[in-house]
Amino acid sequence: MQSHTSEPIEQPSVGQRYSSPEHDDYILETRGLTKRFGSFTANDRLDLRIKYGEIHAILGENGAGKSTLMNMLSGLLHPDEGELLFKGKQVNFDSPRQAMEIGIGMVHQHFMLIPALTVAENVVLGLKEGRSPWFHFRRACAEIKKISDAYGLDVDPAKRVSELSVGQQQRVEIVKTLYRGAEFIIMDEPTAVLTPPEVKDLFVVLRSLKEQGKTIVFISHKLQEVEAVCDQVTVLRAGQWEGSMAMKETTPAELARLMVGREVTALKHSPYTNSQRCLLEVQDLSVVRSQVPVLSDIKLTVQEGEIVGIAGVDGNGQRELSEALMGLAELSSGEVKLDGRPVQRLHPRYMTEQGVGYIPEDRHKEGLMLPMSIGENLIAKQYKSPIFSKFGMLRKGAIRKTAEQAVQEFDIRTPSSEHAAGQLSGGNQQKVILARELMLNPKLLIAMQPTRGMDVGAAEYVHKRLLAERDRGVGILLISTELEEVMSLSDRIAVLFKGRIVDMVSREEATRERIGRSMAGMID
Repeated sequence: MQSHTSEPIEQPSVGQRYSSPEHDDYILETRGLTKRFGSFTANDRLDLRIKYGEIHAILGENGAGKSTLMNMLSGLLHPDEGELLFKGKQVNFDSPRQAMEIGIGMVHQHFMLIPALTVAENVVLGLKEGRSPWFHFRRACAEIKKISDAYGLDVDPAKRVSELSVGQQQRVEIVKTLYRGAEFIIMDEPTAVLTPPEVKDLFVVLRSLKEQGKTIVFISHKLQEVEAVCDQVTVLRAGQWEGSMAMKETTPAELARLMVGREVTALKHSPYTNSQRCLLEVQDLSVVRSQVPVLSDIKLTVQEGEIVGIAGVDGNGQRELSEALMGLAELSSGEVKLDGRPVQRLHPRYMTEQGVGYIPEDRHKEGLMLPMSIGENLIAKQYKSPIFSKFGMLRKGAIRKTAEQAVQEFDIRTPSSEHAAGQLSGGNQQKVILARELMLNPKLLIAMQPTRGMDVGAAEYVHKRLLAERDRGVGILLISTELEEVMSLSDRIAVLFKGRIVDMVSREEATRERIGRSMAGMID
């Protein structure tokens, strides 16, 4: 392979700490940093200080301004006002390359890797080595191995990325930043796609980086993880600085209050009363796509008034399972029963008519018609009802009234009930979908990633509504990659690994260790 590569920027020797300048404890400061998009102010005069060699968390609700701030720090956006100082000197970036050149790197939530290339090829891609047009594979492997060993990353530079686990791919991204000389590393939702064992391994790596003088910015909405690994935490709300404090001087409950501006109450999960009514029964369900099995021999039941959680790392068949049950994917074999009766032909409309609600994974592509109003989205599954149409014409007054009621009942934050769904925040869009499905009074609800991308306040609301529906007798199949969500809401938990259910436990039997091992395929 021919490529333009470069030598890595010199790394400190193993165990050597980077010494900060005596006159200044801060590697990065912002002073009055402001960013506007039209009339909307995403960051409003932010003053932030991050010390050398610390792990610093940035917390905030959806729309709080975290991503905008990180994009300015990494060179993707340029501030409209204010100053950015790195190592005591004012800097201005026109690109991420310029930020990287002075030592600021970013590990994105969605990895920037090419699966068909080796680790070494991915790491050096885009760099330049003097006048030589050749890629020196062995030299690159040796340098990457040196960095990997120095920071405990355990990366094989000769392996193809397609052969690596998600956790190993993330380590490759960290190696990429270190190879380019990063001293200040921004990690965007770094645990979002990891199993619990991989999260523990990542924390070991982060502590190793910290011990050797690297500064880490840790962006997350998982407060327990922030508590476990971070030294300092800054909270943003509505684009403004809400507070910064040492992690040892605060609690997750206090951080949640700062994020949403009110107390976040604990979920009350009443004991499950065994029901003899089986709302959903799945027997030997299999799905094959492009001659590759994606689901194999799935056996599953959901009783009346029960939440059955499906845990697993993203990409292990969750989407295929939800689509198969709703008739959006063709079954290769197996049987589905609703309320004891076999479903002869799975189809979305038939499932809706039989009392099955569905919260899809992708609210933009599958859950909402973004240009249409809140009201039009709310009646999308019952627009033919006499309540909402007459002689083929929609009854706009009835639609408006329904929308206004839903806005109040489901706390949808919007200037108007006639507002386009695409102009709402992610959390409020999810509330519209939840409202639409619950308006149908379903007896069974399939909820796929119901709080993905939602802040702690919006997620709290969705969780409480799901528990209320369960207490009303609705059976809920909860499919989520958020282990805390599955464990806090479910009465039984099934673990999906490579398209198979590899474990099924009751709420009382479930532990993070057991579920985490099953998610990683470590079956006893």
